[in-house]
Amino acid sequence: MDPKTLRELLESVAMGDTGIEAALEHLADLPFADLGDAKVDHHRALRCGFAEVVFCEGKTPAQVRSIAREMLDHGEVFLGTRASAAHFQSVAQVAFDARYFEESRLIVVDRREVRPALGHIVVASGGTADHPVSEEAAISAEVMGNRVTRLYDVGVAGVHRLLAHADVLRDANVIVAVAGMEGALPSLITGIVKCPVVAVPTSVGYGANLGGIAALLGMLNSCASGMGVVNIDNGFGAAALASRINQLVAAQAGPETQAEVEAEAGEGA
Repeated sequence: MDPKTLRELLESVAMGDTGIEAALEHLADLPFADLGDAKVDHHRALRCGFAEVVFCEGKTPAQVRSIAREMLDHGEVFLGTRASAAHFQSVAQVAFDARYFEESRLIVVDRREVRPALGHIVVASGGTADHPVSEEAAISAEVMGNRVTRLYDVGVAGVHRLLAHADVLRDANVIVAVAGMEGALPSLITGIVKCPVVAVPTSVGYGANLGGIAALLGMLNSCASGMGVVNIDNGFGAAALASRINQLVAAQAGPETQAEVEAEAGEGA
C-alpha cells in the first residue's frame, strides 16, 4: 500500500463512506503478507517511498508469480530485477500488462496514474557493452518516478564525447556513471560537476578486469570527492540511491521550480 492509497482509505473512513471493519480488512495485510517462502513487504512504499522490488534470480518462476500477484492485489506497481524470460512468462499469467525488458532483465507492471517525472537523473555509461547495467539503472529510475536522460558510449577513450554533453551533466541533480574496464568514467564526471555521482562498476573487460573487481577498486580509490560506489553490475542499486537523492532535491525545489523543469522537458521532447 502506498501513501496515496492509504490517504484515500483514511479520507473515505473520515467521510463515512467506508466502515471501520472494512478499513481494518484493507489494512490486515500491513505490514507484510506471509506467502510461506516469501514475506511480501506491503509497508515498503510507506516507509521508503517505493514498493518492494523483487530480485528474481534464484527464485523459481512460480515464486516470482506468487509474489507479483500478492503485490498487485494490494498495490499498483511491480518491479522485478535480474529476471529471465521464464520469470516474465510466469508473471504475465497474472499480469497481462506486464512488460519485459530483455537487455536489462527487468519486469515492470505499472498501473499508477501518469504523473510528471521528478527532477533530473543522468545515466552515463562508458561503452555499448555496459548497456544492460545502464538500462537497468535508467528504467528502474524511471519507474520510481524520476526524469532520466541517457548519455551512452561516452567513455574516457574519447573524452570529447562526454564533454560535448557538459550542459546536460551540470543540469542533473544526481548522475549515475556506469563503466567497466578500468572504471575511470565516474572519476572524470565527478571532477566536472557539483552534484553527487553514483558510480557503478561493470564486469565488462578483459582478464585483468577480474569480472569488474578492477573497475570497483578503481572507483573506490578515486581521488574525486563527491562520488559513491555500488556493487558490480548493480544498476538497480544505483537507481534506488539516485532516486532518493533526486526526489529530495526536487521536493526542496518546490512546485514552481518543478513545473518549470517539466515545461522545459516538454519543449525539448
